[in-house]
Amino acid sequence: MPESSALSAPQSAIPNEFQWIYRGITEVFPDQPDADDPQQNLVRRLQRADRPLRVKLGIDPTGAEIHLGHSIPVRKLRAFQDAGHTAVLIIGDFTARIGDPTGKSEVRRQLTEADVKANAQTYLEQVRPILDFDTPGRLEIRYNSEWLLGLDLGKILELLSSMTVGQMLAKEGFSERYEKGNPVFLHEFLYPLMQGYDSVAVESDIELGGTDQKFNIAVGRDLQRQFGMEPQFGMLLPLLLGTDGVQKMSKSLGNYVGLLEDPLSMYSKLEKTPDSLIHNYFELLTKLPLDSLPEAPRDRQKLLALEVTRQFHGEAAAQQAQQAALSLVQGTGDPAEGVPEFSLSSIEFPAKLFYILGASNLCASGSEARRQIQGGAVKLDGEKVTSVDQTFETPDELTSKVLQVGKKKFARLVP
Repeated sequence: MPESSALSAPQSAIPNEFQWIYRGITEVFPDQPDADDPQQNLVRRLQRADRPLRVKLGIDPTGAEIHLGHSIPVRKLRAFQDAGHTAVLIIGDFTARIGDPTGKSEVRRQLTEADVKANAQTYLEQVRPILDFDTPGRLEIRYNSEWLLGLDLGKILELLSSMTVGQMLAKEGFSERYEKGNPVFLHEFLYPLMQGYDSVAVESDIELGGTDQKFNIAVGRDLQRQFGMEPQFGMLLPLLLGTDGVQKMSKSLGNYVGLLEDPLSMYSKLEKTPDSLIHNYFELLTKLPLDSLPEAPRDRQKLLALEVTRQFHGEAAAQQAQQAALSLVQGTGDPAEGVPEFSLSSIEFPAKLFYILGASNLCASGSEARRQIQGGAVKLDGEKVTSVDQTFETPDELTSKVLQVGKKKFARLVP
């Protein structure tokens, strides 16, 4: 059964050479700072390692775009690479077809093989700015279909026999759905077992994951023990709150910053990070010293936006995004410079402006676009739009103009 675990050692007790590895973590398990057994303490395991440790991170390609919340364990994986260890990045092309039931109130739609393949193609390119792909021995990229696709019935029965139904129903999400009478399908029970078996297959020493992955990581420890291996350590990282400062970062909630976003969009979103999140974002998304940040909140916002944008787009693009954002807010310079483009070729004319706002993703929907227009938040080339039903007969009326919602969302309209 997945075990309970102690909280990790206080940050002040971590040796300097491991401060970057431990920065921002929520928990390490098992981790007994006063224990004599070095196998029960990650710091001692790191100090006494006679080989590079194998550090596992699994990513299921259930969507095409990764956001900054997803990047946190990837950044921690890079920290282990920089310390000389081997990052084992598992693309869950098989488990994605089941779907992680963690935190889900309903059964997840099963993806097809084609869905997963299409999503997986974008994942590695999105994490490339974070991980070290070039140093020999520092990165292994594995697909869990390598070992899961070939499991025979005997091996599956062996996995199923490692846990009881009661233990599975203790998992958050399963128990809630069961109590409410919502269906829990047997194939969902396989997900934590298969993810745990990944740890067996790659001989993981440490597994990284968000705080919502503790159950799955602990299952990996149990299975390694069952297969005669030394159980891995689990390292849990916090779930990043979204730009609204209220809920977990999520594309469906619209409070996210995607790794594929253009420099200006990325910079503009981060530049308005709520004061309550600034310290947390600096800790989890940068390597900057936390004791030397600017005192003025506005300066901290600008530094955060510049630093994160630089990581994914480079110094020149980040500086250009900062200048473009300043020009757009102050109304100086070329208003189209650095602004992401939206092609009008997908719009059927005549077209109402609120429809274009939704199609360009400046608003989440046409109804939201109407509300933004009614609230005076929409501008076209700097002029406030006042008519909810404003209509354009041809794309020529809009070509090269900048459409704006609020202070931070812009799109230059192109043919």
